[in-house]
Amino acid sequence: MTTPHTAERLVRFATDLLAAGGLPPDRASIVAEVLVEADLLGHDTHGLHLLAGYLNALADGKLTADGHPDIVSETPVALTWDGRYLPGPWLVCEAMRAAEAKLAGQGMAAVSIRRSHHIACLAAYLKRATDKGLIMLLASSDPFSGSVAPFGGLKGVYTPNPLAAGIPTSGDPIMLDVSMSITTNGMSGRVAAEGSRLPGKWLQDAKGAPTDDPAVLDADEPGSLLPIGGQDYGHKGFALGLLIEALTSALAGKGRADGSDRWGASVLVLLIDPKAFGGSEAFVRETGWLADACRAVPPKDPARPVRLPGERGLRRRETQLASGVDLHPGILPALRPWADRLGVPMP
Repeated sequence: MTTPHTAERLVRFATDLLAAGGLPPDRASIVAEVLVEADLLGHDTHGLHLLAGYLNALADGKLTADGHPDIVSETPVALTWDGRYLPGPWLVCEAMRAAEAKLAGQGMAAVSIRRSHHIACLAAYLKRATDKGLIMLLASSDPFSGSVAPFGGLKGVYTPNPLAAGIPTSGDPIMLDVSMSITTNGMSGRVAAEGSRLPGKWLQDAKGAPTDDPAVLDADEPGSLLPIGGQDYGHKGFALGLLIEALTSALAGKGRADGSDRWGASVLVLLIDPKAFGGSEAFVRETGWLADACRAVPPKDPARPVRLPGERGLRRRETQLASGVDLHPGILPALRPWADRLGVPMP
């Protein structure tokens, strides 16, 4: 790991880079906050690791800096935007605000976004909702690429298609962020660049042989990511991957059937207010009981007690806010050329 830097300093650095690259400062700061939040939680393939790619997309005109999303349709509980490839983290935060404004009297609200730019780490948004006592579901896919093979197939069709959920409890929220493939493109790319192999046979080559070698994804006959469950039980991950496609591109009305010419995302943001159902107090009493009951189960390994989704990330976040963020060693060197080019001091 690199020498720790304060989260505040990293947000300022990322904000300055994005603003120097042409993003309005208010949007630059939101994107920077989301990226650093991912690193705070430990999702370091989807934090500042992405910043060089965002800057490159800005420079190439494939990330739209200015303007607002176009409204495709709207009802009292649902809103669909054409995101025009505006910054994904900014769009998601705007969608959360729009959904929250619709909650009064409705109890739930959803915003569907077509043609967003990449939205970074899904878990990085959840605490913004759970801190207000709201349940959040966030789903994403990318019509630009297809690296995950359907169960029993030899060719990638869709993306890892993550689903994140934030669930308030009487204590810390439950925060899950799960891709519908065993691993992700980001992790596979990082391991390939390091000349290493994955911890398990999470991929398959073009002939269907399971492998831990991420280089198969860039072979002349490319391999593919395996869905959750792998070659034995991947029908489950395949089914969930299709669900995410339906909730993102299909609901937004534009996706793989139309094709895409750039890195981006189809997105669903769903907020639910427990107050409108069985009541907020009853909700957190139930989720808090369940969380406590799970933690109280005797573990197989006493050194590794049961923990809830997001628990380790929240502890890491607390530690890194206090003592500095341990970035993956490849992140800042990848940003140095951009800092030099844009005249932004390195942290």
